[in-house]
Amino acid sequence: MTVVDGNTLDGVSATTLWTLHNRASEAKRPDGVLDDPHAVPLYDTIAYDYLKFGKPNQSHPLRAKAFDAAATAYLRQHPRAAVVALAEGLQTSFWRLAAAGVAADLRWYSVDLPAVIALREQLLPHDERVVNLAQSALDRSWMDRLDPTDGVFITAEGLFMYLEPDDVLALIGDCAARFPGGRLMFDSIPPWFSRRTLAGHKLSDRYTAPRMPFGVTPDDAVALVSKIPGVRAGRDMPLPPGRGIYKLIASPTLNNIGPLRRRRPSMTQVDFG
Repeated sequence: MTVVDGNTLDGVSATTLWTLHNRASEAKRPDGVLDDPHAVPLYDTIAYDYLKFGKPNQSHPLRAKAFDAAATAYLRQHPRAAVVALAEGLQTSFWRLAAAGVAADLRWYSVDLPAVIALREQLLPHDERVVNLAQSALDRSWMDRLDPTDGVFITAEGLFMYLEPDDVLALIGDCAARFPGGRLMFDSIPPWFSRRTLAGHKLSDRYTAPRMPFGVTPDDAVALVSKIPGVRAGRDMPLPPGRGIYKLIASPTLNNIGPLRRRRPSMTQVDFG
């Protein structure tokens, strides 16, 4: 087996190895919350000090499961849609959706920086439905590659928190203007955690998380509807229940307690008018 050095990724791009660490570790468990078979060989092929991210947990696998559910719902109504995965990293969502039977007729656009796309092309299976675009998500030229006739579903999984707030709002607004009738799903960290990263949040004695300047509460994320022209609806998406504490975190009862709700991460889906 050829081993690839993961240290070719740095900065925010290296966080894709953090999410891979959590997803693959979970996929290897007999009681794992996410069936992610392509993540396991990726993890085993890339040589990296994964444990500097700390002990693996269910956060990223459960997030991936929620994004899969939202994409599946959209694709059942728009089977020929264009799906855009912004800053996709080493996510393997396409293959999970293909296994679920909802990817037969779509066109998948994987957008990320050149070093990440190079790893995807080297390590993941080739599929003619997948178009790799080696560029920043903030470079709007990816929008020109899409045919929006049959619908557009855009994911920003693990992206917006690393951007400046003005860049996030501008990007959502530009997506809304270009793809009326489309849909975007993104996740957010709460403001308290954003402040912690700005001060230098250490996941371990060997790794400090990158700055995450964009942090919003679940309710503030939904309220973006009223702030961005072209966004007609927004809704908070529930986290699937996991094991142990992650089952408790997903409890609707806890979610109805204001102070706890404002402190949790969130996932938001917005529709473009």
